[in-house]
Amino acid sequence: MTQSCAARVTTAYHRIAETDRPEVWILLRPEEEVLAEATALDARLAAGETLPLAGVLLAVKDNIDVADLPTTGGCPAFAYHPDSSATAVRRLLDAGALLLGKTSLDQFATGLVGTRSPHGPVRNALHPEKISGGSSSGSAVAVALGLVDIALGTDTAGSGRVPAALNGIVGIKPTLGVAPTTGVLPAARPYDAVTVFARTLTEAQTAMGIMTGPDKGDPRGRVWPDDVRLSAPPRP
Repeated sequence: MTQSCAARVTTAYHRIAETDRPEVWILLRPEEEVLAEATALDARLAAGETLPLAGVLLAVKDNIDVADLPTTGGCPAFAYHPDSSATAVRRLLDAGALLLGKTSLDQFATGLVGTRSPHGPVRNALHPEKISGGSSSGSAVAVALGLVDIALGTDTAGSGRVPAALNGIVGIKPTLGVAPTTGVLPAARPYDAVTVFARTLTEAQTAMGIMTGPDKGDPRGRVWPDDVRLSAPPRP
């Protein structure tokens, strides 16, 4: 990473302003707040600390808890303020990721179009006149537009794969139980999964690898076997 963490944050907020896609975000954190976190992260790195996601810019679908930020599920009247972050979010932040905000979704993660929201439809990153796909619409478009490096979504029946396909990015849905769903507002609890969006498979794999592993809040949790790949081998 050639830029400092602080410089990457400044660049990201300039791009967010220039791109002018407010429908992507339900909540965008103040730039000064994220910049302060990035500056502290730069100091940790300068002191010799190693973090696998240092300075990676993150967005989180707004049915996944982030401590001290409201979780709405795309329904303002439903909003609540969690005391702790979802396990998947916490693991990414502990690895050095910097959270920019919470992204829009088909309300309560029920839909595959990205338009079923009181905040308005999230437009496709490549073809703004078309749908973005859902329910993880905001997260997918934030990555596709280059506003963040990675984003979290959820997938119960396609919500982490459909918007990835429609916006030309990578979306990984893990086998159920591999990435904890602790702190995720359920759509259909037995089938929900936390997913990752990224522009490259390597970035998506790295984030997914950090998120995985058992968690006491998820009874399905299990270890990903060391001998099982996260993707198909490259073609010869």
